Amino acid sequence: MSVTILDGGISRELQKLGAPFRQPEWSALALIETPELVGAAHDLFAAAGANVITTNSYAIVPFHLGAERFASDGARLAALCGQLARTVADTRGVKVAASLPPVLGSYRPDLFNADQARAILDVLIAGLSPYGDIWLAETLSTVAEARLIAEMLADDARPLWLSFTLDDAVTATLRSGESVQDAAALAKAVGAEALLFNCSRPEVMDAAVREAKAALDGTDISIGVYANGFGQEDEGAANEVIRAIRADLDPPRYLGWAQTWVASGATIVGGCCGIGPDHIAAMAGTLNDPDA
Repeated sequence: MSVTILDGGISRELQKLGAPFRQPEWSALALIETPELVGAAHDLFAAAGANVITTNSYAIVPFHLGAERFASDGARLAALCGQLARTVADTRGVKVAASLPPVLGSYRPDLFNADQARAILDVLIAGLSPYGDIWLAETLSTVAEARLIAEMLADDARPLWLSFTLDDAVTATLRSGESVQDAAALAKAVGAEALLFNCSRPEVMDAAVREAKAALDGTDISIGVYANGFGQEDEGAANEVIRAIRADLDPPRYLGWAQTWVASGATIVGGCCGIGPDHIAAMAGTLNDPDA
């Protein structure tokens, strides 16, 4: 079985590279002020062994840019995200996942409004479309947002990957309170190529993989995981505050979690916030090695 290796969390890698990094702009600030470092971060992950790199478009939303800047610059910045990733992908021979974030707020299913989300997603999709190989709707908290994105991309032939964030305290449950089975049913209904789980602690991922595996039995929908490195004691959404990264999740330990997910049925693995190129290299060097 071949395992597809994703990249890791680009925002923290940008911070390590010396890019400007603060709220409210988050990872969009590097795109605005030092786009060359965004390209450098993509290249580090591709060099580490990632088969897929993800556009730095997570923060290209009014929540981070402000409504006025998003209206004036959102389309240009989304396109720049795509261009930077595409350049590295073509050089390294990897694929680009065009990231569509939770446009009204991470970890906040209560904020979802289809009309408001559609208007923002229209801008992101138009800007990213020329550059992506895969559409990656990520850190979704509710099935409704995934359904909206699938509807908006219904006429696009490229693969759609739907990635949900999980409640870190309740087994195999989305942050909306919906179940993994609900997410799997939606993935089947819209013809998604993959169902993934991201931006949650490694400890909660395996149960979700197992439930997804059972729910998707008889389909060819792939299952993926890319966990974050946040501590359980931290509070705040993924991108509302700059949260601390736990110290006990070095590359060998993260690899151990990834091996567990693969054993349970995942065929796509990578990392989210706080998971860097060294983690990706550990997975790339082991998960597809028959002698490992």
